[in-house]
Amino acid sequence: MKKVVVFGGGTGISCLLSGLKLFPVDVTAVITVSDNGSSTGVLKKELDIPAVGDVGKVLLSMANVDDDFVTLLRYRFSKEGSLYNHPVRNILLAALIDIKGNLTEATRYMARLLNIQGTVLPLTEEKVELVGKSRGKEFFGEEEVSANVRHIRKLTYDHSIHVVDEIKEKIEEAELIIFSPGSLYTSILPHLLAREICEALAEAKAPLMYVSNLVTQPGETDGYTVGDHLRKLNKYLQNRKIDLVVANNSEIDPVITEKYITTENKRIVPLDTERIVKMGARIIQDNIFCIEDGKIRHNAMKTAFLIFSYLMEGE
Repeated sequence: MKKVVVFGGGTGISCLLSGLKLFPVDVTAVITVSDNGSSTGVLKKELDIPAVGDVGKVLLSMANVDDDFVTLLRYRFSKEGSLYNHPVRNILLAALIDIKGNLTEATRYMARLLNIQGTVLPLTEEKVELVGKSRGKEFFGEEEVSANVRHIRKLTYDHSIHVVDEIKEKIEEAELIIFSPGSLYTSILPHLLAREICEALAEAKAPLMYVSNLVTQPGETDGYTVGDHLRKLNKYLQNRKIDLVVANNSEIDPVITEKYITTENKRIVPLDTERIVKMGARIIQDNIFCIEDGKIRHNAMKTAFLIFSYLMEGE
């Protein structure tokens, strides 16, 4: 099977992986651990552990168990009290960190429990915070960074981190490396703040692929085109550039797009083909969206099929 490494965090990578798991591909998912909001932020602060929320979401997206078990792990306590707003998966991962000694081993155990075919790895086993720097001011934590991207000149962490060793091995072995859809500044770029990741990518033989977001994220990527996402990724990649872009080229129902604009201040990300080609990237474009409960989502199966088709070229 072809070996693929996917970088991301949260809903975007979870959707992509739910499609990729249906194809004969050996997937390694690498997940950011700098979130500090909601249940994750509370557990991170109270238990002094890395962020577990995105890891938990990804594990469930790759699970091969009955629906009731997945529903149980997704269950979020709704009654007021010490467990309020905590999903079961987060509590389990927090307990497993104590039992197994670190988030990597906790994740491995959960993966076995969920019968996952593939590998899920946190970027680091350390508790880490995202920091956005501007002139004379710092924005501390993922939530502050996301709300102040327009003021930020440089992203960094609150300290130098050590990347899980296995990730570097997986990058070296990979035949394709993917940056998933998701929050550009808080789920994707944080991977490239780790020196060891940039060094491993610079040496990697595999092409780099970016699966583009479908809509902009208020406060982070207002007005961004696909090319703008690509430009920012290339800046943080340093010694590598994105080789391939998977993007949507089909019109989305104007009624739905207008609703996104008026209720969420989100707009469709335009595909600026000519600019992307000038940046040296090949574009793989198709209708890759679907509408679920009135929301615009990547069509997980179609997007994964395009990736798998690329991997099979020349076979």
